[in-house]
Amino acid sequence: MLRRLLELAGFFLKLGTISFGGPAAHLAFMEDEVVRRRRWISAGRFLDLVGASNLIPGPNAVEIAGHVGYCRAGLPGSIVAGLGFTIPAVAMTLVLAWSYGRYGAIPQVEAFLHGVKPAVLAVVFTAVWRLGRKALALWQLALVGAGVAATVLCGADEVVALLAGSLLGVLLLRLTRPDSGLNVGKPAAVVLGVSAGGSARVAHATTLAAVGAGAATPGAASLWSLGLFFLKVGAVWYGGGYVLLAYLEGGLVGHYAGFGQKELLDAVAIGQLTPGPMLTCATFAGYLIAGLPGALVATAAIVLPSFVFVALTNPLISRLRSSRWASRFLDAVSAASVGLMIAVSITLTLATLVDWRAWTVAIVAGAVAVRWRPSPAWLVLGGAVAGRLLW
Repeated sequence: MLRRLLELAGFFLKLGTISFGGPAAHLAFMEDEVVRRRRWISAGRFLDLVGASNLIPGPNAVEIAGHVGYCRAGLPGSIVAGLGFTIPAVAMTLVLAWSYGRYGAIPQVEAFLHGVKPAVLAVVFTAVWRLGRKALALWQLALVGAGVAATVLCGADEVVALLAGSLLGVLLLRLTRPDSGLNVGKPAAVVLGVSAGGSARVAHATTLAAVGAGAATPGAASLWSLGLFFLKVGAVWYGGGYVLLAYLEGGLVGHYAGFGQKELLDAVAIGQLTPGPMLTCATFAGYLIAGLPGALVATAAIVLPSFVFVALTNPLISRLRSSRWASRFLDAVSAASVGLMIAVSITLTLATLVDWRAWTVAIVAGAVAVRWRPSPAWLVLGGAVAGRLLW
């Protein structure tokens, strides 16, 4: 057992250090190593883990790491693998957050950040496009996505809109495509699991109403309220890194002094510049709000539910694969998540593209992303260089 735990720790620490490029790269690295090279699990089992991770809240890549660790060494292996994959990115983010807090307001550094923001928008829109082509392929699912986007833009609560859209989508699929589910859901699970935008999740309805209650009054920065907010986000996180933007925007922007739209986009940029999971946006936000203790509390709180859900669902994966209703719900949640990402993208666009320089960086970054499909980190770095030249 100890040997297996050490193997898991070594591999996932290495993976967390070099895995730039988002969930697609993370899963590709994992599959190549644990299936082809080390032969810890079979290819079919790995695909089952990808599909199962779409049915639970939390960051997809961390959950799959936890599932692999669970298959290899039980619950201790799951914890070691998940932490090993997360720690390197968190450590890098803490260094960048300290540097941002000290130098972010200096004009020379501010110019870099001006260019990063529209580049981040290009990354977000590219991810939404890739996800939307698959998740909204059916007219029923496209209707769900459009409905969620419209209701959120009109002021509806993001989590409530996501859950309502998902439930309505399940009913719509059941009424109009009674034989759908197994054929539609399995490809959707695999596609969303390896796409750069993240994956859809199923969460417990009883926790949804509490998310909004986790926000504090302006200026408050108690570790308790911060940890409670991120714990609730981790328990109902339906989508990948870009869906996390909606939760941060709704629960942090305007509720804590010093954290606004600008800091939100900078948090995304830091998440793109570091390897590993996008949950490091929470690390960055926690640092800006309450220093090092805030960063550690935010990170631990947002990732804790993932370990719990992996431990509960791993023994049940074989049953989930054959569930028609679970497949339909996965498709509907995927479509609703894309709708939420569209709404957030529009909101951030209005706040970011305010002059010709921002538009130029966004258009060029978007064209490069579509034509050559580089790692998002390269787009963000390119945006930083453009910002230094244009601003």
